[in-house]
Parts: sequence; C-alpha cells; structure tokens
Amino acid sequence: MTRYERPYRDRDAYTLELFGEEWTLPVVAVDDDTYVASDARLVLGTTRFVESAAVALADRLADRDPAIDYLVTPEAKSLPLTQALAAELGVEYVVVRKSVKSYMRDPVSVAADSITTAGEQRLVLDGADAERLDGARVALVDDAVSTGGTMASLDSLIETVDATVAARAAVFAEGREHPAVETLATLPLFVAET
Repeated sequence: MTRYERPYRDRDAYTLELFGEEWTLPVVAVDDDTYVASDARLVLGTTRFVESAAVALADRLADRDPAIDYLVTPEAKSLPLTQALAAELGVEYVVVRKSVKSYMRDPVSVAADSITTAGEQRLVLDGADAERLDGARVALVDDAVSTGGTMASLDSLIETVDATVAARAAVFAEGREHPAVETLATLPLFVAET
C-alpha cells in the first residue's frame, strides 16, 4: 500500500487541485511529529466544495446493486457533505453522535479512535435509528479517512444493528490510500524530520 508522507519542514499550507480549482489547506499538528493538511471550513461552510464533492461521490455510489438504502455519518464535519450526498442519491441519512443525548432511547454505542480527536471517543446511535437501519444497506460517509479508526468503529456499530455496509466514502484519504473507501483525493501526512 502506498504511503503519502512528506517532510514537514515548517510547512504552513498545502495546495490541492480538486474540482477544477485550487484549495489551500493549512497544515496542522495532530501530535509532536505528525501534521495534516486540514481545513474544516471546506466541509463546514464552503458550499461549492461540498456540492462538488457530493456530486463526485454520488457518481461513484449511484450504481450499487442492490441500491444503498441510507447514508450513515458521524457528527460533525461530514454533516453538510452527507446531506448534499443524500440529496444527490435520493436517500435518507442517519447521524451517529459522539455522546449519548437525553432524547435517545435505547442507544447503541461503540468505542472509536480518531487521529484528529484526543482522548477516548464513542460513537452512539439512537435506538430509533438502529431500528430504521435493521436489515438496510448503508454507505458510511466521512470527510476524511486517515488511520481508518472511525470507519472501523462505524462498521462495528452497523454490524451491531444488523445492517450491511454496502459502501464507504470520504472526500479525503490522509497519508495513504484506503482501497475499501471511495475517496476523491489523497492528502499527504507531513512528518517532522529528526
């Protein structure tokens, strides 16, 4: 599997060409030695980026046989993308929360691990959504996949509620390709030189 790592060298930005435009992403630290190109504003507020990503991912997911019944996404950065993608595909979507909410009944949860979230994390599905997904074919959607931890946790959660993962999609792969996930671009990890 090809890894996409580059020396950090005090880089403050990375330029990506996607959808016929250049996008400049700030390079931010995820730990003492590793940095990623990440700009939450692209997926949380740049409408033309989100809509372009949704159209491109819909082209890759539309012809699944049998069809996808629902999209499933973790909160929060992937919400605008998932809503736009659901509209493109003509399906509904379910949001997996990161904590139990007072309105939830019989929530189902699994532990999660993410490169961009410090500390222990959980993914929580409301029992009502678990019932909706029972027996359904779903596509898991996230803004980016790096270690694959969030996708693996979503897989476990979906298995728990007796649904089938028919596809996985993200705008970005970070640091390496993820053959099991439909992605639109691969971003390098930047590593501090020792």
